[in-house]
Amino acid sequence: MSDHTIAFIGLGNMGAPMAANLRKAGHSVRGFDLSVHAAEAARAGGVTVAGSLEEAVAGADAVITMLPAGKHVHTVWQALVGLVAPGTLLIDCSTIDVDSARAVHAIAEAASCPSLDAPVSGGVGGATAGTLTFMVGGTTEAYDRGAPLLAQMGKRVVPCGEAGSGQAAKICNNMILGVSMIAVAEAFVLAEKLGLSHQALFDVASTASGQCWSLTSYCPVPGPVPASPANHGYKPGFAAALMLKDLRLAQEAALSSGATTPLGAEAAQLYALFDNAGHGGRDFSAIIEMVRGKDVAA
Repeated sequence: MSDHTIAFIGLGNMGAPMAANLRKAGHSVRGFDLSVHAAEAARAGGVTVAGSLEEAVAGADAVITMLPAGKHVHTVWQALVGLVAPGTLLIDCSTIDVDSARAVHAIAEAASCPSLDAPVSGGVGGATAGTLTFMVGGTTEAYDRGAPLLAQMGKRVVPCGEAGSGQAAKICNNMILGVSMIAVAEAFVLAEKLGLSHQALFDVASTASGQCWSLTSYCPVPGPVPASPANHGYKPGFAAALMLKDLRLAQEAALSSGATTPLGAEAAQLYALFDNAGHGGRDFSAIIEMVRGKDVAA
């Protein structure tokens, strides 16, 4: 899929660079966002900014949404299907609850529009570099049409199954991430109490059975992994508030499906405390400071 007209709805920290990468790939990209600041940032990236949703989607071959929550996606998709021609590909890259994802697929299907839920992993850095991973749910027909487009914004496009499966994969993955980061943080705090250096624990655990992404790629203490936020004042690559959002989505899914996720529930509670104390804008790995007993009061 090249040289197509793409509408991109939602030009925030993730949406703007994703839309810019589509533009760099040779597509005509028209974006829309209610935020003037977001629209200006996208325009600086080469995206043509439309003045309305109607203007953005006029004549589009595909429409991509990147919005904060399920209610926003639902509202926008309800409007979209009255504006686009049957057969227009609709892709949602937001991270939302599975039930909402399935509901918007149904809206698209009723309008004869193929659709995908395609949440992403990789953060703002991945969006900018074009190295995102997309977890994709939808029909084979829709996937075959959408995968080449998604590949121009990322390095991996993973088919996960039918409608809603992309969201299911995303929240399961991020529940693992939230739980494992807390476990890694607890281990470093215990090591500190025992007089073991950060580097010594890292050297052992990174090559032993404790190895995990939260340790080797995103180590929550300064030193062992130079690129990790811990070495940069916990400037967020993935904000704690966003981790809390995903953990709450996982808990909603667990409740509705009857799954038992005690560690996921505990992680959600801990990140809620961290967020309530005013740290939601920091990187999620900064929760190690709460594990140490610091800065837990609002």
